[in-house]
Amino acid sequence: MAKVLPLIVMVVSLLFGVPIAFALAGAGILGIWLVTGNWGAVMGIVGTCVYRGGAEYLLTTVPMFVLLAYFTSASGMARNLYRAAASWVSHIPGGLAIGTIFAGAVFGALSGASTAAASVLSEVALPSMREHKYSDVLSTGAICLGATLDLLIPPSVAMVIYGILTETSINKLLIAGIVPGIILGSITVVIIFIWVRINPSIAPGRYLSTWAERRRSMVDTWPSAILIVLILGMLYTGVVTATEVAAIGAFAALLIALAMRRLTWNAGVSALRATVRTTAMIFAILIGATIFGYYVTLTRVPQILIAYVTGMNLNPYVVVIFIIVAYFLMSMFMDELPLMILTLPFTFPLITAIGFDPVWFGVMTIMMVIMGLIFPPVGMVAFVVSAMTKVELVTVYRGCVVLIVGVFITTALVMIFPGLATWLPSHIR
Repeated sequence: MAKVLPLIVMVVSLLFGVPIAFALAGAGILGIWLVTGNWGAVMGIVGTCVYRGGAEYLLTTVPMFVLLAYFTSASGMARNLYRAAASWVSHIPGGLAIGTIFAGAVFGALSGASTAAASVLSEVALPSMREHKYSDVLSTGAICLGATLDLLIPPSVAMVIYGILTETSINKLLIAGIVPGIILGSITVVIIFIWVRINPSIAPGRYLSTWAERRRSMVDTWPSAILIVLILGMLYTGVVTATEVAAIGAFAALLIALAMRRLTWNAGVSALRATVRTTAMIFAILIGATIFGYYVTLTRVPQILIAYVTGMNLNPYVVVIFIIVAYFLMSMFMDELPLMILTLPFTFPLITAIGFDPVWFGVMTIMMVIMGLIFPPVGMVAFVVSAMTKVELVTVYRGCVVLIVGVFITTALVMIFPGLATWLPSHIR
C-alpha cells in the first residue's frame, strides 16, 4: 500500500489540475510518511530535500539559459534567421518551409524553449508562406518541427535538467544532441521536398532572391552566428563548465541586443521578470521531484524493477524498445519536464544496469519528448502554433503527422548506431 497509494494520489492530483510541483511533493510526503510512520522524520527529510533541490550549483545553468532565451527573442533574431534561410532556398520546391526548419533549429536553440520558438516562428514565417500560397498543413507542420529541434541543439534546457536529474555530464549531453539534431533537420528537409514533389499544390509559390539580397540577409545573422560559435566552441573545448557557458552566453546576448539597439528598458525588465517566473517554476518542480525521489528510494522500487527485468534475461534492445514506446505514449499527454522527472528515477537506473550509455539515453529521451510535443492528442507545441496562427488544431496535426516520420527515422538511427550520439561528446577535452 505504501508503494501504490502515493502514485495514485499523484495521478489523481494531476488529473484535477494540481500543479506538477505540488502533486510530486504531496505524493512524496505521503509516501515517506507511509514508509517511516514518523512525521518528525518526514519534516526533516522534506527540509533537506527543499535545500538540496534548490541549492545545487548546476541549477544556476537554468536561469542563465532562460535569460539567454529572452534576450535573443527581444533582439529579433528569429526574423533575421528566417529571412536569410528563405532567401537561399525559396527557389526550390517547398523552400520557405525548408527555411522555416533551418531558422527554427537555430532560433529554437538560442531561445531555449520550444513553445517560445513556435510562437515567434508563427508570427515570422507563416505570413510569408501564406503570401506564396503554401498550405497551412505544410506551413504549420514545418513550424512545429523546426521549433522542437531546440531540444537537441545546444543550449537545451531539457538536456540540462536530464543531466541534473541523472548526474550525467551536462557538457557532454549538450554536445551529444548536435549530430542527431542535424540528422533530424536534414531528414525533415528531404521529407518536405518529396512531399511537395508529390503534391505541388501545397507549395506552389517560388521566387529567386538576388545575390545582393542573400549577402544582405547573411549580414543580418551575425548576432546568431556569434552566439552559436561562442556557445558551441566553449562547450566542445571544455575551457569552461556548462554553467559558465550559460552565464557568458546570456551576457553576450545582452550585449548583442544592446548593440543592435533593440532592447529597451521595458523589454529588459520584462525579460528579467519572465526569467524569474520561469526559473521559479522549474525550481519548484525540481524540489517536488527531489521529495518524490526520496520516497522512491525508500521503497526500493528501481532496484526491484532492475532485478525483475534482468532476471527475465531479455535482449537489452527489447527493453529499450519497450521504454521508447512507453515514453512515446506518455509524452503525448505530458510536457517534457514533468515526463522526465516522473520517469527517470525508474528508467535511468534500468538503462545503465543493462549496459547502455547515459549520454545516449539522454538523446533518446529527448527524441521521445519531441514526438510528444507535436503528436496528437495533446502536443503542446501544436497547441501553441494553432493558437498563434488561428489554424484548426486538426490541420496542424496533419502536417505534424507527416513530418514526424523524420523523428521516427532519426530515433531508429540513433538506437541502431549509438555513436551518432556518443562520438562527438567523447572528443570533449
